[in-house]
Amino acid sequence: MATIVGAATALSASKSFDSGKLHLPSRRSLSISERKGSFLVVRSDGSVVHKAHRAQKLIANAVATKADSSAASTASKPGHELLLFEALREGLEEEMDRDPTVCVMGEDVGHYGGSYKVTKGLATKYGDLRVLDTPIAENSFTGMGIGAAMTGLRPIVEGMNMGFLLLAFNQISNNCGMLHYTSGGQFKIPIVIRGPGGVGRQLGAEHSQRLESYFQSIPGIQMVACSTPYNAKGLMKAAIRSENPVILFEHVLLYNLKERIPDEEYVCSLEEAEMVRPGEHVTILTYSRMRYHVMQAAKTLVNKGYDPEVIDIRSLKPFDLHTIGNSVKKTHRVLIVEECMRTGGIGASLTAAITENFNDYLDAPIICLSSQDVPTPYAGTLEEWTVVQPAQIVTAVEQLCQ
Repeated sequence: MATIVGAATALSASKSFDSGKLHLPSRRSLSISERKGSFLVVRSDGSVVHKAHRAQKLIANAVATKADSSAASTASKPGHELLLFEALREGLEEEMDRDPTVCVMGEDVGHYGGSYKVTKGLATKYGDLRVLDTPIAENSFTGMGIGAAMTGLRPIVEGMNMGFLLLAFNQISNNCGMLHYTSGGQFKIPIVIRGPGGVGRQLGAEHSQRLESYFQSIPGIQMVACSTPYNAKGLMKAAIRSENPVILFEHVLLYNLKERIPDEEYVCSLEEAEMVRPGEHVTILTYSRMRYHVMQAAKTLVNKGYDPEVIDIRSLKPFDLHTIGNSVKKTHRVLIVEECMRTGGIGASLTAAITENFNDYLDAPIICLSSQDVPTPYAGTLEEWTVVQPAQIVTAVEQLCQ
């Protein structure tokens, strides 16, 4: 099987895994070739499947932990296994079949199939007008997508990397987020803006940005972050059907994550968090790639006698304060784990929301583990230092529960 992401894996930050051997190609280059060879498939339960090539094994503590509720709910049903990028494509294709107004635009999304193959095969099936290749001009094609949404279409705009969409920040903020309001409700903007982001595998500072907090500050848009093939497909379908503009964040290291999803159609809520692991002692709030760092840390915590409750917040705007609040009322302690920057990040907004609404239920100050406020270094060892690691999560929980 040809892969674009190669051996990308959500759990590669583990000290027992040789992350230095994993490399990702440049996102911007138009001359990238698909490399056939070995790759790792990381399932949502944390297990690693090796394909065709010798690789080091992920060593994790073998403990009895409470099951991931999403995995448990789907594993018992008939279904099919998909990688995360394939689940995104399946959701997109189902919506394009269902609704002829759904279209895709972006760099290399057509016959090349997208830089991570999310749109592979769609141009052949639906034609060049519904799957539109654009020049390298994010401000132009994002503005065009917003205009198309105003006139009745449901466009999906793909950024080859979320960092490149900073070039379209004016269109996303002044047009996408505001036109419904400034037109007095005359225009709706049913657009989805999506693409890969986050710290990859030595991609350099400009390709490793976490921009969730940048877009969170824009009034009038919704934001979600997928973390499993199941919720990737469900959130994609929900975002396309929404009458609001939605930004869907995908992590560059999760595209090869594999999971069994139902054969029947389903749609996830854009405003609900996911209970990953019920627990009693501490609430751990996380999203995207950090979900897997948290679950890796949870195995060690269970060995140490702790019972953490893990919630994938998924909806970055608005927060699901119902699910979060019920958990805080039960555990009375909160740890936030994110890959976003500490200053002005998602964790800062979440801390403020919890303090404002549930402060009386807290028995300890909220701890927030975030990435360091520095451009992501290219050197692999320094890159790891900028991102939260499982050992830090274990230490933080021990401190909270003293």
